[in-house]
Amino acid sequence: MTQESAAKGRLRAQVAGALLRGDFTLSSGKKSSYYLDGKMITLHGAGLHDLATVLLEMIGEDPIEAVGGLTLGADPIAAGVAALSAAKPRARGPIHAFIVRKEAKKHGTTRWLEGPPLRAGALVAAVDDVITTGAATIAAIERIREAGATVKRAFCLVDREEGGCEALAGLGVALEPVFSIREFL
Repeated sequence: MTQESAAKGRLRAQVAGALLRGDFTLSSGKKSSYYLDGKMITLHGAGLHDLATVLLEMIGEDPIEAVGGLTLGADPIAAGVAALSAAKPRARGPIHAFIVRKEAKKHGTTRWLEGPPLRAGALVAAVDDVITTGAATIAAIERIREAGATVKRAFCLVDREEGGCEALAGLGVALEPVFSIREFL
């Protein structure tokens, strides 16, 4: 078994442990009988390491220069991928991280994106922990495009399969989830 497949196996167990049952209201406003607390994984050292390992395997030698997405779900993922990419160099060099703010910074630079500046035309990947309708990732993609970068790919830990994949496809970006929720229900 390769390190990457071992990481995905450990990640699968962590996702199963982060799946909560009950009555929940999602960020989309939808009601749900389950909630996947992605932060239990992305803010856990081993969980983040395994997720970053799997995402780097998925990215491979694709010329992705940076990863990021809307704060807060994307922040640890982007930072984890960037850190691990420096430790496991690719021929194309390390991947940088960036954060898309929910609103423009009101002081200093007044930027929407934080992190090393993205060059015009930079190929990037949008990331998030859990995608339902895709609204957060769509908001991030719009800001990334306004900054002049090109969103080549989108990744998430778990796709809840409630329209997010189709919404991103409407923007010309394919969603590549590590897992789909049906694997756990």
